[in-house]
Amino acid sequence: MNMQRFLKHLMTGSMAVKAAFPARSMNAIEQAIRESESKHGGQIRFAVEAALDLPALRRKQSAAERGVEVFSQLRVWDTEHNNGVLIYLLLADHDVEIIADRGIHAKLGSAVWQAICNDMEAAFRLGKFEAGVIHGINTVGNLLQQHFPQPEPELKNKSSLPVNKSAVNELTDKPVVL
Repeated sequence: MNMQRFLKHLMTGSMAVKAAFPARSMNAIEQAIRESESKHGGQIRFAVEAALDLPALRRKQSAAERGVEVFSQLRVWDTEHNNGVLIYLLLADHDVEIIADRGIHAKLGSAVWQAICNDMEAAFRLGKFEAGVIHGINTVGNLLQQHFPQPEPELKNKSSLPVNKSAVNELTDKPVVL
């Protein structure tokens, strides 16, 4: 076990999450997700975790492995068009992972997601947690907009009012603190 990593995880608690993401930041992140999803047919989730527990550290679990677990736990895979995207931050490691469902990942690949993670991590090194996350959400949203644009609204038979069938929010926009 890497002792330095172990100590960082031991010393990073829920207060670190609150310091990096106070309530106003979490509200801004939720709003950014909501606004992004109004422009495309995909679903974005953001989850932050202060640190891994002792069994995960003993197994030498990586942020990428934990991100896949969280992707499953939050059911980000459970979207009609397989276009859910999780932005996962393991705060103790300052490691961002983007886990994308097969519908969008097949169109973009790992290098695109890694570039977004690198940009976010650069912002985090400057202490700009909210700005880094919102930049990541906007970048992911732009990609979803290219590959899963909002379909044109259909007209209802009786009232001739447009109805956007894809406007259903399949996953909550609220950020998750694990």
